[in-house]
Amino acid sequence: MAAGAPRVFVSHLSGVAVFDPNGDQVGRVRDLVAMLRVGGRPPRVLGLVVEVVSRRRIFLPMTRVTGVESGQVITTGVVNMRRFEQRPTERLILGELLDRRVRLADADPKDAEVTVLDVSITQLPARRDWEIDKVFVRRGKGGALRRKGETLTVEWSAVTGFSMEEQGQGAENLLATFERLRPADLANVLHHLSPKRRSEVAAALDDDRLADVLEELPEDDQIEILGKLKEERAADVLEAMDPDDAADLLSELPEEEMERLLTLMQPGDAADVRRLMAYEERTAGGLMTTEPIVLRPDATVADALARVRNPDLSPALAAQVYVCRPPDETPTGKYLGTVHFQRLLRDPPFTLVGSIADTDLRPLPPGTPLPAVTSYLATYNMVAAPVVDESGSLLGAVTVDDVLDHLLPEDWRETELHHGALDMSDLRESVDGH
Repeated sequence: MAAGAPRVFVSHLSGVAVFDPNGDQVGRVRDLVAMLRVGGRPPRVLGLVVEVVSRRRIFLPMTRVTGVESGQVITTGVVNMRRFEQRPTERLILGELLDRRVRLADADPKDAEVTVLDVSITQLPARRDWEIDKVFVRRGKGGALRRKGETLTVEWSAVTGFSMEEQGQGAENLLATFERLRPADLANVLHHLSPKRRSEVAAALDDDRLADVLEELPEDDQIEILGKLKEERAADVLEAMDPDDAADLLSELPEEEMERLLTLMQPGDAADVRRLMAYEERTAGGLMTTEPIVLRPDATVADALARVRNPDLSPALAAQVYVCRPPDETPTGKYLGTVHFQRLLRDPPFTLVGSIADTDLRPLPPGTPLPAVTSYLATYNMVAAPVVDESGSLLGAVTVDDVLDHLLPEDWRETELHHGALDMSDLRESVDGH
């Protein structure tokens, strides 16, 4: 540990890069593993859960950590690439200890209940062993997002209640440590939590964030999380999801539950989802999203660029705009053509998009099978393609990411989260440190 740094608060380690002695990055810290001990003794910190390339999670023993300094962790360079599996006697510090309601042992009973905001770890003198030494808490029942209540740092021995099963654990402080994670990375965090903790964290996410994360989770996790939400909240989250992803998720539910949730959704959102569910899954109609960028022919390049700048759009959807007669919502009026993003950058801002639309590229009928959709995108080097019905109305757009979802094995998300997309075991010397 660096001089002048007698302890490290674990929230500061979340996402910190892990390097070997040569300066090569091994991965990033996603959690710490501790073992509770009897008699009020501070828990021993066993190691770090490190996410390496391909999002595989491995266990890095603290005996392999040579330094925690300047926002980075330095290791001996000997790393076991076997996937981390939590043992029954172990606790994840970020995932299971933060947000827990515990009690101050010697406090007045009415002021004894506190919420854990953070804990600090320290390295024992002349040893490589680490332990939790301090607990940062807030009085009362509020979490980090509730600013009422005194905060204080106390010794581990001054707090009781960590060994008991937490029935109503919050998630604010855990989420605060992962707030900058991409949805796919936060999905990885949720996937590795216990079902109880996963439900608590999902409940604490706002609708848009939870919708983004659900889209990145394996089907079983999606169904489990959705099933534990109140039906009104579940409907709100489905509305926030991309219509094609919401349709895929709903199609996996029992018909009665599916209909109940569709009824609770806003009529317009439910109509989009029902329309998608009417098509065969592995066709352009079943793969498409119903929310591409649609512009009238008298819109300008400046208008188009303003729409493309929307940060909520995926890169594939932002790669082109579709020019159509009114109405502007899908299914639109007559589809006129597509304007690609590069063309928008080449023309003056006042240019009408109707005058530069690509009308030569044929759109896809909704019944186009997946292999033909794949060939279309590959042949024309496209990342998205318009889907148009027999009357000439734009129904939506098929994006390359939706196509990849259906070309990969059905369990590809779960396989990636559990094992990683790349086997790294032959890249480093393997030592059984866990």
